[in-house]
Amino acid sequence: MTIAWYGHLKNTEIPLWKAILISWCIALVEYCFLIPANRVGYLAGMNGFQLKIAAEVISLLVFTVFAVLYLKEALHWRYLASFFCLLGAVYFAFKK
Repeated sequence: MTIAWYGHLKNTEIPLWKAILISWCIALVEYCFLIPANRVGYLAGMNGFQLKIAAEVISLLVFTVFAVLYLKEALHWRYLASFFCLLGAVYFAFKK
């Protein structure tokens, strides 16, 4: 979803309606993978909270790489500190 939601930011000369259409086409492909992955995780014993927390952390990892490499944004220490706090959320979500 990172490319669908943020990929257009560097290419602002594209009309907004085209950016929306392209983003939805990209998102549709990503959803075709996300829905089965959630079903498999749920059937394997994960609950909805665990699935969502894991998905958000993975999404933030992907976005971090995207923001640094594609958007050329600086990775400040406070973003890394925030991410490590989220890893604590993952720990407690999966702790038995």
